[in-house]
Amino acid sequence: MPDSIVIIPTYNEKENIERMIRKVFSLPHDFHLLIIDDGSPDGTGNIVKSLQAEFSGRLFIEERKGKLGLGTAYIHGFKWCIAHKYDYIFEMDADFSHNPNDLLRLREACVEGADMSVGSRYVRGVNVVNWPMSRVLMSYYASMYVRIITGINLHDATAGFVCYKRKVLETIRLDKIKFVGYAFQIEMKYTTIKHGFKVIEIPIIFTDRTEGVSKMSTRIFREAFFGVIQMRINSIFRKYPEGD
Repeated sequence: MPDSIVIIPTYNEKENIERMIRKVFSLPHDFHLLIIDDGSPDGTGNIVKSLQAEFSGRLFIEERKGKLGLGTAYIHGFKWCIAHKYDYIFEMDADFSHNPNDLLRLREACVEGADMSVGSRYVRGVNVVNWPMSRVLMSYYASMYVRIITGINLHDATAGFVCYKRKVLETIRLDKIKFVGYAFQIEMKYTTIKHGFKVIEIPIIFTDRTEGVSKMSTRIFREAFFGVIQMRINSIFRKYPEGD
């Protein structure tokens, strides 16, 4: 059985999803794909299901009723992937802001010893294309803010392009992960580091979507800003067993 699976949460991604599926399956490593679709009214889920016969045994979809949030989509996907015994489990966006070719580099980092590899926009300066300066600054300083509050040494704490070894997700108590939006990515990295796992940042170039609509909102950003402080306080009273 192939050892790697990519989780892609979707909500109204009909312009991107077929191209993304075909691109991932064209890579020189046998990745499987799990799409978590939150009842997209634009028919994203139907597009995925129409491709399952062509990519039988490689393309999977879990459909949920309603827009339930990024974090819960990934938690749902993590549990599915753990149950199916994949060794390397990836997070990636559907909109090509993450270059699927970089899946190979993230996987290689974990094969060579990392427990989590993060596709980082900021580990070598700022590598973001097509974002307005206001959003670049917000994202860059959000990661700086996370470093100051939590003490973790990551340049891109909010990155959503990640590879986990299965043992990381088996160790983290996934039902205790509280955040569902922007802060989810921060909480997962913080918790992984607190458990003593090795996290490596891999430089990538992030290109803003050209098709579809961004899901970012002020509510999501607010959750992250105040949630980081609460997460840090809560961690003082929590034990984090060392990972194997």
